[in-house]
Amino acid sequence: MNEASNGVDRATTRQMVHANALLIGEAGVLLRGPSGSGKSALTLDLLALAAQQGVFARLIGDDRVELVNRHGRLIARPHKAIAGAIEERGVGVVRAPCEPAGVIRCVVDLIGAAEPAPQRYPPEMALETQLCGVALPRLRAKAFEGGAARKIFSFIREVMAN
Repeated sequence: MNEASNGVDRATTRQMVHANALLIGEAGVLLRGPSGSGKSALTLDLLALAAQQGVFARLIGDDRVELVNRHGRLIARPHKAIAGAIEERGVGVVRAPCEPAGVIRCVVDLIGAAEPAPQRYPPEMALETQLCGVALPRLRAKAFEGGAARKIFSFIREVMAN
C-alpha cells in the first residue's frame, strides 16, 4: 500500500492545541499556557498594541488552534466552530478581525500565577521549542506582569528582524 492510498502525507504533521494564535506583521505567534493564564487577554493587548504602532495584526484563533507542519513551516488555523471569536473575561465572547491561517514564527509560553517568574537569563535550550517537528524561538512570560504585552511585542519584533 502506498502513502497516498492510506492517507499519510509525510510532509504534513498536524495537531489541535489549547492555545491562541495571532499575526503581528507577517509573524504568526502562538500563545500557550494553562487555563486562566491570560492567553486571551494578552492576545487582545497585543492586537491593540500593534494597532497603536501602525502594525498589521489579526487574530488567527482563540482557545483551540490547529497546527500543521507544511514542508517545514508551522501553519496555524482556528477551530472552525469558533473562528473569528475571542473570549474577553467579564464581557463574554466578542468578534475580532481574523485571518484564516498564518505561519507561526515564535511561541510564547505563559506561566501561571503560582509558578516562579521566568529566569532573567534562561539557558540556551529554553529559548527554543519544537512543534509538529518545527523548531521555533520561545519566550516564557507571565501575562499579568506589568509591561507583559510590551515585552512580548519586543520579542516578536526581534523574531521578525531575524
